[in-house]
Amino acid sequence: MSNIFKGKVVLITGGSRGLGAATAEAFADHGADVAISYAASADKAKAVVEKLRAKGVRAIAVQSDQADLSSAKPLIDKVMAEFGRLDILVNNAGIAIQGQMVDDPELDGDNYNRQWQVNVLGTIANTRAAAQKLTDGGRIIFVGSLLGSYVPFPGVADYTGTKWALAGYAKGIARDLGRRNITVNVVQPGIMPTDMAADVAGELPNRDAILDMHPIRRIATLEEVAETICFLAGPHAGYINGETVNVAGGLGI
Repeated sequence: MSNIFKGKVVLITGGSRGLGAATAEAFADHGADVAISYAASADKAKAVVEKLRAKGVRAIAVQSDQADLSSAKPLIDKVMAEFGRLDILVNNAGIAIQGQMVDDPELDGDNYNRQWQVNVLGTIANTRAAAQKLTDGGRIIFVGSLLGSYVPFPGVADYTGTKWALAGYAKGIARDLGRRNITVNVVQPGIMPTDMAADVAGELPNRDAILDMHPIRRIATLEEVAETICFLAGPHAGYINGETVNVAGGLGI
């Protein structure tokens, strides 16, 4: 498609499937060398890497469980050892535990707590480790959720909280890293055709009613969201910093 990322290296966490895999392909289409991380899906990660290499770029997959905060530094070290640089970090990895009300006596506390561990603390650990290695003029993009700014249905308090936390954290590190011309932004998709969304969809109170709330009555494509991430990582977005971009068809306006 283009070579706007020729010579650049991007790390996409959670890149073995869904939006992460689509984003990896989009960056490769634009000429970037790509590293993806994955927690358990080794076969899927291998398949993504093969697709990327077939596009003529260098690519690797690194097993890294974001729930384990000590995995962050080894992940970044492996990327640096393979490519010698890191220009773009896409914090995509996360999990969605939804459906229970905060006052539910049967609330699955362990799973909900793990969601905070993976989505927030794990993401922060990866960001801290990467910030020391990112080239000046680099990019950090957080993949959040529209639920980080708009909550149209109940049962998502903790998931929403994790996404709000990341949006606030992104603004803080945009301040910290601005002196190095590193921009930090958040992309907040709405509903997408991913395995995670499919797992959660059955817990929504009325899916048709939720689609009716969208001015554009459909879900986002993975390609739309991936290209938004690429734009924020690209040469024309160097003065967009500390911002949140919703890709949700107007839901919440």
